[in-house]
Amino acid sequence: MSARELLMAVIDTGLAVLVAPLLIGWVDQCRAWLQNRRGAGVLQSYRVLRKLMHKDAVIANGASPLFRASPYIQFGAMVLAAMIIPTFGADAALGSAADTIALVGVFAVARVFMALAAMDIGTAFGSLGARREMLIGFLAEPALLMVFFTASMISASTLLPTIIGTLSSAQLVIYPSLAFSAIAFVMVLLAENARVPIDNPTTHLELTMIHEAMVLEYSARHLALIEWGSALKLLNYVAIGIAMFAPWGLASSDAGLATILGAWLITLGKLAIAGTGLALIETLSAKLRIFRAPEFLATAFLLAVLGLLVHQLLEI
Repeated sequence: MSARELLMAVIDTGLAVLVAPLLIGWVDQCRAWLQNRRGAGVLQSYRVLRKLMHKDAVIANGASPLFRASPYIQFGAMVLAAMIIPTFGADAALGSAADTIALVGVFAVARVFMALAAMDIGTAFGSLGARREMLIGFLAEPALLMVFFTASMISASTLLPTIIGTLSSAQLVIYPSLAFSAIAFVMVLLAENARVPIDNPTTHLELTMIHEAMVLEYSARHLALIEWGSALKLLNYVAIGIAMFAPWGLASSDAGLATILGAWLITLGKLAIAGTGLALIETLSAKLRIFRAPEFLATAFLLAVLGLLVHQLLEI
């Protein structure tokens, strides 16, 4: 990798980390508009992070070093995932060193440490949220892998930059296999990021919360890192969706400055459209009972497998 490519990859990762809270703020603002509310503004996430960073952390009695280290590991895992996923350009810092299977492993590492930290204190809410989170992860990961396998078979590679290059340079062709995979991926995105209909990120009700139950004991900078990592996880998933289902408009690192800036604007537009669609889904959908979550994710898995079979049988 040349110095220019490395610089553009670092800039791509830095932009992803900085823009992640803005995506959460945009989704919240769009949901407020759709519900005929004013909303707190798209910059509210930055205000919350700034407020948390200036507070003093309160650590629960009996907390182990794992509890203190978990927020940093979770945030670091999401940054590592952002280095694998091409977000604002066609290249990534680790795009040629780690493939989509390793990417699923990075997401799993963050989930495991979050669940372990939630159970570390021994509270009922933390254990409840950890069990539910592992259930969701256990069901969502196979569906996500099937989605990746479909795109990998089309491009003959498991590397996201290669998938982007293959799909963006091909002729305008409708892939039925990718259509099934896209629906499955959206369902996995909602489940993995604790969004409606699987979870409600704004609730603290005992019978419904999953993600929030695991972070109730955190405060100050630890909570800020967790929330920032959650926002970056959502951005990573949206970037994966853009890379596999709408890769057009991404510029390579050897392109001109005007082309790169134009690609960044196009990516911001795609993120805005994705955020609007996510807010629309959350507004029109009702929260599912926790016992219906396996059925939701089983449907996603079946759709992903159907997309894989369609490609195998029809080769499209």
